Amino acid sequence: MSLFRTELRRLSKRRFSRYMTLLGLLVLAAVVVGVFFTNQKIDATQLAKAERQADQQYQDQVRWSEQERVNCEQAKTAGTPNDGRYPDDCSVISAPSRDQIQAEWFLPSTFDFRKTFDETLIPFAAILALVGFVVGASFVGAEWSTGGMMNLLLWRPKRLTVLLTKLAALLTGVLAVTLPAAVLWFAGFWAVASFRGSTEKMTSGVWQSFVLTGLRGVALVLVLATIGFALASLGRHTAMALGGVVAVMVVGQFGLGILLAMASVKFAEAWLLPTYALAWMTKKVTLEDWDSCNATFSGECKPDTMDITWQQSSVLLSVGIVVILGAALWVMRRRDVS
Repeated sequence: MSLFRTELRRLSKRRFSRYMTLLGLLVLAAVVVGVFFTNQKIDATQLAKAERQADQQYQDQVRWSEQERVNCEQAKTAGTPNDGRYPDDCSVISAPSRDQIQAEWFLPSTFDFRKTFDETLIPFAAILALVGFVVGASFVGAEWSTGGMMNLLLWRPKRLTVLLTKLAALLTGVLAVTLPAAVLWFAGFWAVASFRGSTEKMTSGVWQSFVLTGLRGVALVLVLATIGFALASLGRHTAMALGGVVAVMVVGQFGLGILLAMASVKFAEAWLLPTYALAWMTKKVTLEDWDSCNATFSGECKPDTMDITWQQSSVLLSVGIVVILGAALWVMRRRDVS
């Protein structure tokens, strides 16, 4: 009997794997349904109403600025202490021009597929990565805690082959869920855009960008599933992986973030793992250091910036998976499994 098929069958038959996967898919479905009911297609009537609201807002701003300018002149004539409320030259108090008040501000929410869909791929990857991590950890962790791993090694004594076959079965199962879910995610939001938004200006380049972002999301899911699997194998228990990620994210990342903020470290976010996960999905994250300039109402502030790219994130993910999986394989080979 093929060990790979046996492990794949065991993965699919585990109730925890089924329930966790179902929960993740239900959350994704709830997101699509929620976006559908919170958006609507814009018609000519709504555009006309938005234009009227923009005109009304402009008129209100004109009346307010005129009144404030009068108050400023009166305060200046009476010699009332200014306390920074009014400028030295009251004539600078003026309303914004009409074209600065956009009608789009008053339109209801609408789903523009071209502008918005790439943002939805981030929660898609995050939810399935969490599912993959937990399922991967429980898949091998349960084998260690129940003694199933020891029994399996009695008739298949090649330890590394057994562990890597389990990992291959896990990644195959995760991929079998993630790829159809990605297709349905694309289709679901295309339907949302068709009935509750817009699908205009979709070019081949835009589609290519979306597909590449989706593939990076799938890769992130597989990486997290592998890390969960390796951590649980290292600790020989599911709790090792779950406890490890809680320690890293809550104690390590949250505590580190507070420490870096207290120390006023420049670009503190560059030391936090979520920044690199976001850069992996969005291709680039630009960090800003607002302490590098003094912002004023009359001047322009241009803070120092630092770019975190998806290439840098790929190096971090690669090193992480090599170190953690390599440690799991080394321990599997060297340590007593009785």
